[in-house]
Amino acid sequence: MKKYFLLSVLFLLTVSVNAQKNYEDAIQIIEVWLDAQKDYEKLPAIIASVTEDQDKIWAGAFGLANPGNNTQADVLTLCSICSISKLFTSVAVMKLYDEGKLRLDDKIEDVLPWYDLKQQFKDTAPITIRSLLTHSSGLPRESNLPYWTGPDFAFPESEEIREGLSEQETLYPSSTYFQYSNLGLSLLGEVVAEVSGLPYEEYVQINILEPLGLDNTYPFLPEDKYGDQLAVGYGPLKRDGSRDKLKLFDAKGVQAAAGFSSTVGDLGKFGAWQLRLRDTSEAEILKPSTLKTMQRVHWTDPDWETTWGLGFAVSKGPDGTTWVSHGGSCPGYRSILLVNPASKRTYAVLINANGTNPGKYATGIHAILNKIKTETEEEKDETKKESGDELKLDDYVGYYDSSPWTSEVYIGAWGEKLVMMRLPTSSPTEAMSFYKHIEGDTFRRIRDDEELGETLEFERAETGEITRYKSHGNYSKKLER
Repeated sequence: MKKYFLLSVLFLLTVSVNAQKNYEDAIQIIEVWLDAQKDYEKLPAIIASVTEDQDKIWAGAFGLANPGNNTQADVLTLCSICSISKLFTSVAVMKLYDEGKLRLDDKIEDVLPWYDLKQQFKDTAPITIRSLLTHSSGLPRESNLPYWTGPDFAFPESEEIREGLSEQETLYPSSTYFQYSNLGLSLLGEVVAEVSGLPYEEYVQINILEPLGLDNTYPFLPEDKYGDQLAVGYGPLKRDGSRDKLKLFDAKGVQAAAGFSSTVGDLGKFGAWQLRLRDTSEAEILKPSTLKTMQRVHWTDPDWETTWGLGFAVSKGPDGTTWVSHGGSCPGYRSILLVNPASKRTYAVLINANGTNPGKYATGIHAILNKIKTETEEEKDETKKESGDELKLDDYVGYYDSSPWTSEVYIGAWGEKLVMMRLPTSSPTEAMSFYKHIEGDTFRRIRDDEELGETLEFERAETGEITRYKSHGNYSKKLER
């Protein structure tokens, strides 16, 4: 049962405690959930982290960075972050904007004189820096080369992308529809190089990565670390339950759109910088007002569902708060960076396989943490008084066989209560139920309206160990782990 704690390299001892909230019980549930989903979804590894403002709450790793030689993933494991790369490119563009070296309404052909992609619509707004940042430029998604095609993923050099522009044409009139475009962000990488006078990679390294102390973030995938610190990537799950190992790719000319690699720790630092900058009047890489501008909605698609800032996806969450984010998907890797300014939390998730949306893990972690309620010591003492002697909840903690209804359930401690979670699940909080101690080995479910529901009764062996529980008249046996 404790194996996932070992895999997380103790997350710098796993837990930091907020002055008003203790996340320890929630983190245990997060670990149980991610460890189970890794197995049930047959993922090589899931790596995740949470920061709150400037503090790391938790980071953990589950599974294998390289199944071929049984290399365990840990919180320093590198993965391709693919399209999260676009955020670094967007910040670079906006730094040049802050310095007065370009304007958001500059036309792309005025900044890049060699740009010659055909504009097929006569009545169209110009393609500008702003429309490239919001993916509303009308450009096609990709350049005119099949670099997402396996098994070799032959990404083009910048010169090949330039040469192929004349063979392409706009897909829509500019500022008409949202069309996600790797070509557009690749061109913004060229803008950074053209305007700054430095190679794109060098500009980002000097002006963003080094000042933020992102020592484990690279504008490429370091081949010399592949299979060790850099995780090996795998394809989507096939019908037979297997995944194909994919070749390591080099994004080359698409570097500014999809070429970076990083760790969950560095992504957490990147999110912490955003939250720090939003709360100050002092510039740090960008002016605070510039970042806030980037993280406001600048484009709403006609469907009223797709909203985008300058480089960032900007959306309203189920709780009504604003989320700023970016996801990534490249051959063998999936990633997500979510920042919630209201809670001041940053969530980063890396997976070294395709076919699974990491966003569900980030939002699931957020939902679990939000179940924690501030509880005073007096309230804790009152709970103990109601229950009698201090409970030894560890007796009940563990996995239980719940077949044929679900694969298993996990019962853990949550303050002075028990929490039950059905596994596997894509929505952990919907799969969670809480139980209040009544007497002896008997608990009752706490309904959403705080009334008490059905009984959960545990049974012990003669030696005192819990062997099973009874609910609704039926039994579930405790599993050995």
